[in-house]
Amino acid sequence: MLPPIRQLTSESAGAGFFVCTQKDLRPGRNGEFLSLVLQDATGRIPARVFDDVDRLKGEFEAGEFVKVKARANLYNDRLQLIVENIRRVHPEQDRQEGFREEDCVIASARPVDEMWAELQARIAATANPYVKRLLENVVTAHEAKLRIWPAAQTLHHAYRAGFLEHVLQMANVGEQVARAYQADADLVLAGAVLHDIGKLQELDYDLATSYSRDGRLIGHIVLGAAVVRDAAAAIEGFPPALLSEIQHLILSHHGCLEYGSPVVPMTIEAFILSFIDDLDAKINMARQAIRDDTGDGEFTGYHKRLDRVFWKGPAEG
Repeated sequence: MLPPIRQLTSESAGAGFFVCTQKDLRPGRNGEFLSLVLQDATGRIPARVFDDVDRLKGEFEAGEFVKVKARANLYNDRLQLIVENIRRVHPEQDRQEGFREEDCVIASARPVDEMWAELQARIAATANPYVKRLLENVVTAHEAKLRIWPAAQTLHHAYRAGFLEHVLQMANVGEQVARAYQADADLVLAGAVLHDIGKLQELDYDLATSYSRDGRLIGHIVLGAAVVRDAAAAIEGFPPALLSEIQHLILSHHGCLEYGSPVVPMTIEAFILSFIDDLDAKINMARQAIRDDTGDGEFTGYHKRLDRVFWKGPAEG
């Protein structure tokens, strides 16, 4: 059997169970090939199908559990799998050979119930009654998705319950920064909880993550502002200025127009939110790059998004 993705080496070969999170048919020098991304609970790895493509391309779809026979290979100093055979999982049959759904799904290291209790406690401690009611209503209405949704398709916190993990880390850091700069801590918390709420509509998520129609045509920033507008409209006497402040947090949280925000941060709380969002996303990407790197060197491979390599730390021993 193949070892878990994080333990693969260039000598690894055998069969294994994964989720196929991406499947593309591409032209190659010797005909079409399948470009895949396979995932287990320890990480993701690119995979290629070069032989028997016409038959194998119909044996599975992206988003399905798959059984794979493959060998590892180094390409441009990065590990990939060369697939000899692949098909969708037959659960009853394959469980006898060791298939378990939980072994194929990347998830937050924190227990979901623990994170949910922390979120509820933070909202309960909110001093502003309108902010508290808004957060209670939005979180209650979206509980099912908030417990499992990833924060992104591929970039940061792109795993089960990654959204909730990201929100809570921002809330923790935001509380401390708001105190240091005498900012409105309730507004910063509202921004942390609601800044990406539109991603619950932007992303479709089951085993793999993809963009919805509204996600592509409208985007999570505008979708999120609409969620907050509608939720505030259902709260009697909700102050218009407060609604504007909270919507501004959502609309400006990418920090600049070039990164997709319709407006730039124009309040202290909006500045804080955009910086802690960027900080948490980048640290998560950096840690993931270090964790997932399969090379033997002391530095990771080049990270295209962050435009650098990362030092993996002192060698053990």
